[in-house]
Amino acid sequence: MAEYGQQYGGLQQQQYQQKSYQMVKAATAATAGGSMLVLSGLVLTGTVIALTIATPLLVIFSPVLIPAAIAVVLLIGGFLASGGFGIAALSVLSWIYGYVTGKHPPGADQLEQARMKLASKAREMKDKAEQFGQQHLSSTQQSS
Repeated sequence: MAEYGQQYGGLQQQQYQQKSYQMVKAATAATAGGSMLVLSGLVLTGTVIALTIATPLLVIFSPVLIPAAIAVVLLIGGFLASGGFGIAALSVLSWIYGYVTGKHPPGADQLEQARMKLASKAREMKDKAEQFGQQHLSSTQQSS
């Protein structure tokens, strides 16, 4: 009987700990959510105030700012594209180096299969051209 009481008491203690843990999680989530909500409201208010102050300046300087903004966007796009192409070129060169040195980079098997298919098709076309040439020669010799 004493064991049943200890087990039942232990079960109640575990349920109480789980409920308190859930309460702490809920309180933490509510605090974090409330803080984020207040912060987003402050950011929205600041954005509206800044836009209200900046609108007359944007209207006055728009003939200068719009072409400047377009130039900056094009410049940034060019630098990003250049960097992306450079990284792509370096990765391709790295892959080729690995392939040439025999390190078997990813995709090497597919490249070998494609090379074998191209070689077999080239051989097949060469044989057909030779046959056509021989037929053409034999037909010319027969007609003369």
